[in-house]
Amino acid sequence: MRITPLVLCGTAAALFLSACTPVDTYSSDPNQRTREGALTGAGIGALAGILSGRGGKDKLDRAVVGAAIGGLAGGVIGNNLDKQAAELQAEINDGRVRIVNNGDELVVIMPEGILFATDSAAVQPSIQNDLYTVADNLNRYPNTRVEIVGHTDNTGSAAHNRDLSQRRADAVAAILRNGGVSGTRIAAYGRGEDQPVASNLTAEGRAQNRRVEIHIIPIR
Repeated sequence: MRITPLVLCGTAAALFLSACTPVDTYSSDPNQRTREGALTGAGIGALAGILSGRGGKDKLDRAVVGAAIGGLAGGVIGNNLDKQAAELQAEINDGRVRIVNNGDELVVIMPEGILFATDSAAVQPSIQNDLYTVADNLNRYPNTRVEIVGHTDNTGSAAHNRDLSQRRADAVAAILRNGGVSGTRIAAYGRGEDQPVASNLTAEGRAQNRRVEIHIIPIR
């Protein structure tokens, strides 16, 4: 059978797309992200091999090697995300804190109510231990970078909300640094009211929008 570049590209694309199909973010399967990472890595590795090959047999050989290497690397990243998410969930053990594994990163979502008083950027003492727990976890997984993003509802001016969300993100970042996380791994952003996750027309929706997200992103 003659293996054409078109067939090889199609196979690589199929591997990649199979990893990108919708999945249950809250799946109880601890190996779900490992499999997704392996499929994604295999697809990318195969495509890279095809593009770097000279001819039919060479392209096939490179695609196979690329898929193997990419699948292994992607599987390792996915497995680390699975493990890190499980450890965070067990160590924080607070139903108000959500830990989301979307396959590319972990997101620790903390509502404003447990972090800050109204219109304040001072982290409440009662939640600081949880943030130090996050810092300890990050120190065990050094091959990640961290983006801390502050969000508000639309009460008040947009300028005030953006400033408040930035100061809150900075305050959380400071605690992670105090917990030993290198400042070179951390970036803090204030998005204000620009990225709501619920309607600002209800009190419940506004409460969901007032939050800080800690994005834990593997370094690939």
